[in-house]
Amino acid sequence: MVAGLWLSGAVLRPLVAVARTTQPVTTAGSATFGVLGGFRTLAADLVWLRANVDWERRDAPATENLLRLATAIDPRALYFWINGARIMAYDMPAWRIAAAGGYDRVPAWQRAGIASEQAQRALGFLDQATAQHRASAALWIERANIELNCLHDVAAAAESYRRAAEQPGAPYYAARLHAELLRRLGRKAEALAWLVRLHPRLPRGDEAAAADVVLARIRTLERELAVPAAQAYQVPPRP
Repeated sequence: MVAGLWLSGAVLRPLVAVARTTQPVTTAGSATFGVLGGFRTLAADLVWLRANVDWERRDAPATENLLRLATAIDPRALYFWINGARIMAYDMPAWRIAAAGGYDRVPAWQRAGIASEQAQRALGFLDQATAQHRASAALWIERANIELNCLHDVAAAAESYRRAAEQPGAPYYAARLHAELLRRLGRKAEALAWLVRLHPRLPRGDEAAAADVVLARIRTLERELAVPAAQAYQVPPRP
């Protein structure tokens, strides 16, 4: 462990020094980290801790560079990708607006521009994450949350929740949110078709699956779309 700490420090010290300037990190895919061997996780943790110091100082360029350095060293850690995206999308706009005079002085159009720019940076970061974790529902959910809450792009968020729902082990709520956003977009027929396909696959005894909630939403959409009784969804019998 001592040797690992020494090696990590020797390799990382100059990289962290560069990352804490305004120069963008360009070390992803570099053979530099090969010398770390089995200590890559430890090294990435150390960089993440350094990033937290700059996060507390609200130093956006240094923080972002160190987030990118941590994920370059160990791209396997979903925690780094997800929390890094959150920092870029939610924390950094607040820092930039505060530095520009605060919410009372910065006009709404400028605040919106800052929020949009930071959200796009976070989404680009998540694009890199998805290239490393192609079957991660968590990354698609994080993307959807940013699209919805920061960019207010309901259509994009609906698509991302759909992609999340289709990944192995996805939480049940991702599929429900996809349908809810389709309904909000006025695409009620699509929402109904999605829920009708979803409901038979839901385990009835699992509270998280919320099969009864999904059925209630199906019935609501059928009423709103004036679906004839003969064409209404028929709940399959329990096995």
